[in-house]
Amino acid sequence: MPENAALWLPSKRGALMIGAAPYSAPRAGEIVVRAHAVAINPVDRLMLTIGDIIMPWIEYPFVLGSDVAGEVAAVGDGVARFRVGDRVLGHAVGSDKQRNSAAEGAFQTYVVILAHMASPIPDTLSFEAACVLPLGLSTAACGLFQKDFMALRPPSAAPDPSGETVLIWGGSTSVGSNAIQLAVAAGYDVIATASPHNFDYVKRLGASLVFDYRSKAVVADIIAALRGRRLAGALAIGLGSASACIDIMGACEGPRFVALATPAASFDDVPAGRDRLQRLLPAVARMLAGNLHLGARAAAKRVRTKFIWGSSLLGNEVGPMIYETFLPAALTAARFVAAPDPLIVGHGLDVIPTAFERQRQGVSARKLVVTL
Repeated sequence: MPENAALWLPSKRGALMIGAAPYSAPRAGEIVVRAHAVAINPVDRLMLTIGDIIMPWIEYPFVLGSDVAGEVAAVGDGVARFRVGDRVLGHAVGSDKQRNSAAEGAFQTYVVILAHMASPIPDTLSFEAACVLPLGLSTAACGLFQKDFMALRPPSAAPDPSGETVLIWGGSTSVGSNAIQLAVAAGYDVIATASPHNFDYVKRLGASLVFDYRSKAVVADIIAALRGRRLAGALAIGLGSASACIDIMGACEGPRFVALATPAASFDDVPAGRDRLQRLLPAVARMLAGNLHLGARAAAKRVRTKFIWGSSLLGNEVGPMIYETFLPAALTAARFVAAPDPLIVGHGLDVIPTAFERQRQGVSARKLVVTL
């Protein structure tokens, strides 16, 4: 049996520690991936400080992490898509309430992945580049395609134009980079926001128009650009994005729906230990006030909103739609690119806590990656 090691979170708000981990054989519908690269997401870092609030069901000790790429080490019953040795990327969903499994956390040597949440990758795509995709891709897909969100047409190799436009606020982010490509692959025109130095990057991904989200006139400028168009929905990524998207949707033709990918307040400055309550309580107050403000604003403009849970597609048709039907061929044909580019910060599980701090300081149009 292979020897496994993991970066453990031993208890809520505990200190991360590297230690031996059980090797879990795949059950029906699962594969085991020998991880070669993992990517860092904000939720991984926040689990150290507010994990007991955002995911109170977690059973400790636990293994964090969602984004992984590597080689298939074992295949469970009923899985015909993969063989041992295949190069794959996968969305590790251990922290989802439906799974709640340390064996399905990405930050370990051998990771259990649901087969329908994994995709083969071509030889031309490195593990480091491939691992940037899963959570950003899943979050974007939830907001765009789930029936309780925008319910857009599925992506395909040769989509017919829908005649509708999708607004992606935060186009250079991990979620935004994937959302732009998915919406274009589904036949929608995309208008996005970004910093000016990322305009060309966002346009290469498929956005037809890009606006500076910091501009005081950005909302008015986007409304003017959308005049005469039907807006299929908006995906709001980043602090302040929800309010702007609500204002835009309220002034345009279309179903008036905003998918929310970012909470109404930041918890980045909340520590795990000393002074936690002094920082946590104001952040919670800002969150509650922000939610009330957004709710009132949306109601006044007759706009519906809903917050995305990035792993909810594991239990509906969108997971297989993306990871089985669309992504494998799209990656092979280079119709879909792994974005944003990886920024490799080091090798080994012990580097991951350093990567957390690097991410907290801010990363633009890149995603932090650790090789294993």
